[in-house]
Amino acid sequence: MSIEADKTALRHRMRTIRAEAAARDPDAAEKLADIFPMKLLERYGPVVSGYVAINEELDPFPLMERLARAGAELCLPRMEETGISWRLWSPGEPLDRRPFGLSEPPADAPEVTPTLVLTPLLAYDTMGNRLGYGRGHYDGALEKLRAKGRAFACAVAYAAQQIDKVPAEPHDQPLDWAITPIGSVPLFMMRNRSALTAPANGGEDAS
Repeated sequence: MSIEADKTALRHRMRTIRAEAAARDPDAAEKLADIFPMKLLERYGPVVSGYVAINEELDPFPLMERLARAGAELCLPRMEETGISWRLWSPGEPLDRRPFGLSEPPADAPEVTPTLVLTPLLAYDTMGNRLGYGRGHYDGALEKLRAKGRAFACAVAYAAQQIDKVPAEPHDQPLDWAITPIGSVPLFMMRNRSALTAPANGGEDAS
């Protein structure tokens, strides 16, 4: 089975798991906002991108409101022909209804470059591999942001969305952190530790 076929099968399974997690924890968004480590805003802010939750995605709005009160400049993604653009937005401002049920800032909202990106997803693993919806929008957007400078990607997820391994491809952009209603997962630290402890040349010396 190809990596893409593996991802497709995993997406079906993770949609069910995420829906079950959402049903079990209706207060998850508030819990997550309360325990979010504000040091991430201090280190990787001040421009923070959130998203408008659809289906059973964990709603980042309570967290975004807390970050705004702490001085963050908020923005939201807007889909363009060339991919995602990031547009300034404040809680309470109107949003456009767009295709696929998305709510996005209007086209005349100022464009900005976020340095802390809150990302929706279906699943992630401890290496920071992210399973999205298969369109590659966030991978492309994160690649562009990182080519310009720093961009710290933080998954907003239920704990049940962490799995052992997400199939990864070369174009996939890694996550740096995950925040769940029960705590944080410092993915970049775990990835670095794994790289340091990996055997040289991928295994034992062949000589």
